[in-house]
Amino acid sequence: MGFFSKVKKWWSKDDDQQPTTTQEVEPSAPPTEEPAPSEPTDAAPPAGLPPIVPDQEQIQPQPEDQPQVQPQDQPEWQAQVLQALRGAEPKLSVWLEHTLAGVETPGNELWDRLRFLFQALQAPADEAEEFISKFRIWLEDMGYEQVAEFRSELQYRLALALDLEDEEDERDRLFLKLSEGLNKTREQLTKRIDALLSAHRKFDDPFWEELEEVLIMADVGHQSAGKLLDRLKARVRKEKIEESEAFREMLRQELAAIFPEPKSVAVPQGPEIVLVVGVNGVGKTTTIAKLAHRAQMQGRKVLVAAGDTFRAAAIEQLGIWAKRTGADFFTKGEGADPAAVAYEAVDAALKGGHDVVFLDTAGRLHTKVDLMDELRKIKRVLGKKLPGAPHRCLLVLDATTGQNALSQTKLFNEAVTVDEIILTKLDGTSKGGIVVAIALEHNMPISFIGLGEKMEDLRPFSGEDFAKALVN
Repeated sequence: MGFFSKVKKWWSKDDDQQPTTTQEVEPSAPPTEEPAPSEPTDAAPPAGLPPIVPDQEQIQPQPEDQPQVQPQDQPEWQAQVLQALRGAEPKLSVWLEHTLAGVETPGNELWDRLRFLFQALQAPADEAEEFISKFRIWLEDMGYEQVAEFRSELQYRLALALDLEDEEDERDRLFLKLSEGLNKTREQLTKRIDALLSAHRKFDDPFWEELEEVLIMADVGHQSAGKLLDRLKARVRKEKIEESEAFREMLRQELAAIFPEPKSVAVPQGPEIVLVVGVNGVGKTTTIAKLAHRAQMQGRKVLVAAGDTFRAAAIEQLGIWAKRTGADFFTKGEGADPAAVAYEAVDAALKGGHDVVFLDTAGRLHTKVDLMDELRKIKRVLGKKLPGAPHRCLLVLDATTGQNALSQTKLFNEAVTVDEIILTKLDGTSKGGIVVAIALEHNMPISFIGLGEKMEDLRPFSGEDFAKALVN
């Protein structure tokens, strides 16, 4: 699913491919006619591509009978963009490199170039303008003045809008980000394992004892380390593994295999209701903002509801983030009943035609029984208002807390049944082994990981990529 209701995949090998449709939309209004420029500046593209349109404030399709200009008059960046779109695989980083070539600051030239890219992809003109408008508002709000400051955010938005996040080019970019984020954990874990493999010529009892210590030091935990060691020992015996590199590959495979995939959510009617829980200080509010941002860029209408009514500052902060992401915001103010907020937020979403509701809750200590009871009440109220709600319950955990995250997971799951976990601040800790511990102890899917403070830094979790980045 993407922001655009349809795009043309020029890189597809299927010449008869129909535009990809992600949702039903009203047909775009026909563009208003504007006088043709006095001197043509662009050339017609290679056969099969849409006509090239000169940079101007509002790009419009050219009439079929408009005279073609000589290829040498075509701006080089346009030719390179069109050529890149015809590649065997979509490479968003290359498209963006050509589109932004020579552009250093935001302005009309940047917006015209984005219009050209969207037109080449045959995205609906009104949706292209909406994308650009939202991005311009965000830039002004953030105060960015150089392309270098926001290029990665633009690429992230385009990946979501064009439904390219799972393509190889974007996966490679994410893997690099993940590898950088796991540097501290890799120092703690992988280098010690390498030293251990160098010091031992065979996989005997002393080796396994030292490996267990290494795992525990990386916050995998005693019980989880034991489970992982049992798997490794069994495979070493069965496959008669003797070489260090074969052991590393086996370790990568075993790590990747322990992470369950998030379940697909079926919402028969009404908006998807997502309940977000977690203790104070884990980054819950900003995580909700990042989730709302992703959903917006994927073409969904989003409502963010302020269920943390204990602190006026929490409501204000969430409102600011909702505005920045372009999501609608629902609040009843400080001191309101959180369950009432949940109930009325769903009602507002039903009336407003929203696709998804992210419901914030008060950051609470998992040891406070009365506050956990309140979460149960919120869940019951949601189910009464909309059968099946909440459709997902997301627990936000701080990776830097290490083993304490396990007890939080246990108690929140007992209260409201956690469906998925989001692990924040993974880039700032040497305790990344907690990811392994959560998977082995609770068998819960980790849907997203936080690798920084920017919107683009909340990324889908891949167990395979995590294992490759950790054990290289």
